[in-house]
Amino acid sequence: MTRPVRRWFLVMAVAAWLSGCATPANWPLVVGQHPQSFSGVVTKRASGQFLLYLPKDFVPHGSVKYPLLIFLHGSGESGHDIEKVKINGPPKFLDTRGDFPFIVASPQAPAARFGFDFDAMNLMLNELLRQLPIDPDRVYLTGLSMGGYASYAWASQNPERFAAIAPISGAWDPEDACKLKTMPIWAFHGAKDDVVSPDGDKAMVDAIKACGGDVTYTVYPDVGHWAWDPAYADPQLYTWLLSHQRGGIKK
Repeated sequence: MTRPVRRWFLVMAVAAWLSGCATPANWPLVVGQHPQSFSGVVTKRASGQFLLYLPKDFVPHGSVKYPLLIFLHGSGESGHDIEKVKINGPPKFLDTRGDFPFIVASPQAPAARFGFDFDAMNLMLNELLRQLPIDPDRVYLTGLSMGGYASYAWASQNPERFAAIAPISGAWDPEDACKLKTMPIWAFHGAKDDVVSPDGDKAMVDAIKACGGDVTYTVYPDVGHWAWDPAYADPQLYTWLLSHQRGGIKK
């Protein structure tokens, strides 16, 4: 047997051995109905677009590490026209606010019926942390309406990524409440909201509190679904966000 042929057989043998090691165990084939399980690796391509705000006197290379605020819009701003994201929330005023102290990323959901893809959002956050001088211990999340739901949801899936969250006019499944027990939360709602009931938000807040969580719930008595207007206009919100760091550290 020549050396090249011998090498080929050796490579094929090793490949077969590795393939055999990676083969999952067969299911026990028992007559009748019974539980089974499966596991494997699933990959997909994720992409998206977002508005990026860099504060006045931003220095891309240096010792300064900036706080990051991620804003998730409502259902009406979904689509592929990125300018629609400026209708509400921080993107509405950032073009005239060079003194805003955060780097701000405002992603756009392609379609309201699908909402935000958290695989894509995590990819975006990874890229933000890689390309910009962001303090990873000062990453904050906020959103309104659909984005309020998504703020609860994303933070419950990845609580280790955020220092604090501020959901507005949203709600979420109280069964996920204990996943947020270490997350500082300030939730806002309008008492007259006839789109997303404040009762659903209060149920989530109460469930987080029952788990020992740190959550504040502000209800504006004469406000409807647009509670984001007074919430984002309140400087105390941004002071409160900046008072927290990841890991429960409070300034």
